Amino acid sequence: MNNRLAKFEDLIPSTLPFVEGKLEGHKERKNYSIVGPGVAEDSKQFVKIAMPHSFNLGAVSAMPKNGSGLHSHTTAEVFIIYSGKWKFYWGAEGKDETILSAGDIISMPTNMFRAFENAGDEEGLIFVVLGGDDPGIITWIPSVLEKAKKTGMALLNDNSLIDLSINEIPKGKGILEPISKDEIKKFDNYKLNELEKFICKNNEITKHVNKINDNINLIQILGNKFENKNYLPLINQDTGFNLSILKSINGQINNLKFEKSTILFARTGKWEILIDNFQCILNPKDTISIPINSNVSIKINENENCYLNCVTQI
Repeated sequence: MNNRLAKFEDLIPSTLPFVEGKLEGHKERKNYSIVGPGVAEDSKQFVKIAMPHSFNLGAVSAMPKNGSGLHSHTTAEVFIIYSGKWKFYWGAEGKDETILSAGDIISMPTNMFRAFENAGDEEGLIFVVLGGDDPGIITWIPSVLEKAKKTGMALLNDNSLIDLSINEIPKGKGILEPISKDEIKKFDNYKLNELEKFICKNNEITKHVNKINDNINLIQILGNKFENKNYLPLINQDTGFNLSILKSINGQINNLKFEKSTILFARTGKWEILIDNFQCILNPKDTISIPINSNVSIKINENENCYLNCVTQI
């Protein structure tokens, strides 16, 4: 079971995970692959829980005014704000934006350019859930690749990352060409009022609770199922996974059984997790992968409401 437990303090981040990693506004950032490889372009990225789950979990920490460049994904990308204030902006020109804070969640539609930046005064952290075992490659807007190349960083035509200041282009490979203006037009764009249906603010999330028992409540964010029961989600979007949040001060659930790949990761509080005969404590930012059809108990005993995220394959 220890290979299914990811203590955040033991994770090894990549400090150059993507092609724009040497640019100002992107270089003071760390990328973590917690469950699955994610979409990091760093071939040496450390992956803590490598077994397939039909989704990926990663995390990004960044210093103020640092984050990602404008890019697009072919699979779902859901951001869960752990700490700090973050600006999310989108569209090929990045003109539309919103500011999110701790506890807020945004599920970005596929086929659109998006980026994020730490808008706070200190280092912030976000968690990212990506759809699929292989969440695919990143498509960058041309200006990102052009600026990155001036720092020596480039993508090859097999989408592998190369530092041209250190390495030569391997024989038989070439530099990836940026997409054309016509290709950019094929990507979707959203105004803020159109994207708001994919955003859950923390002050609103906590009002939408489902009672599991006398002491534990559940908030269904994505998908319609937690364990073997159905719930109405706050975001109606097909991502390929369920995202649920357990909320409690002092409570316990026993005899849970998940029939599909499931992970738990703590936002606040110390959660006592019992999986068959294996017991562990999930501190904030820690993750555990639950073996299918095992017997699971979850317990919390704190002085204020605490939150535990649960992601399950649909």
